[in-house]
Amino acid sequence: MRRGRADEYAEFAAARAGHLYRSACLLTAGDTHHAEDLVQETLGRLYVSWQRVSRAGNPAAYAQTVLTRTFLAQKRRRSSTERATDVLPERADTAAGDASLRLTLLEALARLPAKDRAVVVLRYWEDRSIQETADALHVSSAAVRTRCVRALARLRELLGEDLAEYAAA
Repeated sequence: MRRGRADEYAEFAAARAGHLYRSACLLTAGDTHHAEDLVQETLGRLYVSWQRVSRAGNPAAYAQTVLTRTFLAQKRRRSSTERATDVLPERADTAAGDASLRLTLLEALARLPAKDRAVVVLRYWEDRSIQETADALHVSSAAVRTRCVRALARLRELLGEDLAEYAAA
């Protein structure tokens, strides 16, 4: 890669890495190590094809699409020997209410199937339209709407009557 393109990529990666990481944390339901790996793999894929990506109309959206597709591909080929755990690493407690809210929401997200979780993250975290979400996931817009309804109903079921409390926080 030419020096100018490499600098352009480095600038893009530095600017987007934090946002990609936050999205990856949501996709992985709070698994920070898996989220870091996911972002690293996404940035690696972008680097390989940066010349083409940089000419795209919206490289940031392209990066989010690569992140989501990489996550879904990893979920499909995940080894049967890997087991998820409900034990989170020790962290500094910045605000007890915020931490418990985040943990509760991450636990609820973790209980959703991978594709439903991806739809929720793209639609409501990334604020993408139904068509943009459908394009990113290679599904129809009807499938996105169906998955949204199903995922939101499941989240309401998991969060129970306390949903209003979480929304107000």
